[in-house]
Amino acid sequence: MIIATGTASGKSLSYLVPALSATLEGGTVLYLSPTKALAADQLRSLRELDPPELRAAVYDGDTPFEERAWIRRYANYVLTNPDMLHRGLLPRHTQWSAFWRRLRMVVVDECHGYRGVFGSHVAQILRRLRRICARHGSRPTFLLSSATASEPEVFAMRLTGLQMAAVTTDASPRGATTFALWEPPLTDLRGEGGAPIRRPATAESADLLADLVASEVRTLAFVRSRRAAESVALTTRARLQDLVAGAGAPKDLPGKVDAYRAGYLAEDRRALERALRSGELLGLATTNALELGVDVSGLDAVLIAGWPGTRASLWQQAGRAGRDGQDALAVLIARDDPLDTYLVHHPEALFGRPMETIVLDPGNPYVLGPHLCAAAAELPLTHDDLDVFEPAAKEVLADLVARGLLRERATGWFWTSRERATDLADIRGAGGAPIQVVEMSTGRLLGTVDESSAHTAVHTGAVHVHRGETFLVAELDLEAGVALVEAGAPEYTTFARDVTDISIIESLASHALGPGELHFGSVEVTNQVVGYVKRRAQSGELMGDEPLELPPRTLRTRAVWWTLPTTAVAALAGEGLDLGGAAHAAEHAAIGLLPLFATCDRWDIGGVSTELHADTGLLTVFVYDGHEGGAGFAERGYARARDWLTATREAIASCECERGCPSCIQSPKCGNGNEPLDKAGALRLLAVLLSHDGPERDTPRTEPSANVPSGS
Repeated sequence: MIIATGTASGKSLSYLVPALSATLEGGTVLYLSPTKALAADQLRSLRELDPPELRAAVYDGDTPFEERAWIRRYANYVLTNPDMLHRGLLPRHTQWSAFWRRLRMVVVDECHGYRGVFGSHVAQILRRLRRICARHGSRPTFLLSSATASEPEVFAMRLTGLQMAAVTTDASPRGATTFALWEPPLTDLRGEGGAPIRRPATAESADLLADLVASEVRTLAFVRSRRAAESVALTTRARLQDLVAGAGAPKDLPGKVDAYRAGYLAEDRRALERALRSGELLGLATTNALELGVDVSGLDAVLIAGWPGTRASLWQQAGRAGRDGQDALAVLIARDDPLDTYLVHHPEALFGRPMETIVLDPGNPYVLGPHLCAAAAELPLTHDDLDVFEPAAKEVLADLVARGLLRERATGWFWTSRERATDLADIRGAGGAPIQVVEMSTGRLLGTVDESSAHTAVHTGAVHVHRGETFLVAELDLEAGVALVEAGAPEYTTFARDVTDISIIESLASHALGPGELHFGSVEVTNQVVGYVKRRAQSGELMGDEPLELPPRTLRTRAVWWTLPTTAVAALAGEGLDLGGAAHAAEHAAIGLLPLFATCDRWDIGGVSTELHADTGLLTVFVYDGHEGGAGFAERGYARARDWLTATREAIASCECERGCPSCIQSPKCGNGNEPLDKAGALRLLAVLLSHDGPERDTPRTEPSANVPSGS
């Protein structure tokens, strides 16, 4: 069963009652959450209830090793996450045999977080879990909890592989929420071409947070990055300090504001969560780490600095306020980009619209393959086991055998390598080991930064803010996995500059599409941080531009791309079209529509477009899988290209906007700030591309690299 209702609607109680009943009857319960914070919060709730016979414990990466043996032997209510289930519990299932044998219920909390490739990985982990349970003699009930979503029972079935009933009626009492759309004012500064610059959403959020905290309104401020969380907290404290000095406000007011984000040490995160619940903190600037159902009852207001990407996320964040039934305030503060500007001027795009469908594809062979290897390493795979996995399992197994990853015998398939099979599946796509952030003078470990973010977040010279303290990065040592920092008080912030190249490695298949060509093949996307700019913290004024020498980061993946010949492009140029803006707009819209045909999430794919690509010598638009080696999405786009691109053009044409909006050609993840875009040009470009088709032909090729001016 899946329960898909709004925030603070009592979902926790709906699974706690049967789960605790199971433990009283001698059974065990496995609780899965997407974040460590949520598992820790649920453990606190269980301990407050203190039912008899309950032996609950969190088992995750923060659990001390000396406690893990006790949990395996004695715990009857284990709270963990998909990462630890994948790497710890399932590979060592024999050590958990008593727990699996008595397992009555699996609770999958906040399961709407399992979407895209990450969700597809979790779906296969849950199938491996079902197989292990069956081997140990149990058939647990799966109970899923989700925010409001479209077709939750279909999503739940894809996630678990089981038939699901959905509970979607929400009759819980709730106070009124006043929702404000806030556009920061224009400043005296001018950008390129003399256009006025709006005040940053983070600066506006800090001012609003300071005003609310000064009025003793308990508030969460959601921001889009770790850097922004630290910046908002720091600026809010400074505003409150000024208030203390000028108006005689309580001296401890600045200390009632803090930041919360991933990368903090576990003990720091738990302390912040306790302070927020107790009311010791009145304001907290946070990333979406607190978007999920952590109990933060008593909040009065939520600030959302920038469109969070989906309506589901918007309402999840807004729902953090008013959780005790009281009235609440939610404010969406627009960033200075076309997408946010459109939304604050067109509230109909936000309100009264259905939630997005949660998309995932457990049958994706790029996901299924590594988990079949992991399953075979846990227990040799038999023919009967294949029913647990997707229908494509037999075909994928044949490929794994051909590649030497598995060995086939009469009784089934075996993992024969000494390596850990779980290493084949990077379920969150985080890349390498995290970079440790260390204070030079004391050797104090401040926290960590994901390896994939280190180049932009903790490069040499970067301003790094940690819980209100400001540091300058003295050195980033990628080989040692450490960023050395020293305390400082610069009057500026830093922003990394990067360049992106894409090169075609090989075209695996192609066919004519209108006057142009459609291709599917292997590409290499290269991103390199080449410098950083310094901007004055308060005004955003440019203060300097410093070069950097960091190694490029490359992603070898699969892409679908289309080209138009010079004759067709010349005719379009003769009509006065902005070719670059037209290609860029078509790329954005195509990315937005591909999930309808490839069962992916928009955030799992990327795109680039250019008027003249060096590999093709033509106007070229790429859409690529954002995962190493590819994830099958571009291949499915190639297979259904005409339907996909026809739907793309229809979506643009049917949109009522005049020049383009988030509903058609603007992208929430555009690396070029949604510039340039030409809606009319995209319609003409796609009309020419779809004018007629030609026979398919294979045309393998290898080409040199090329710079790409527009990428998303």
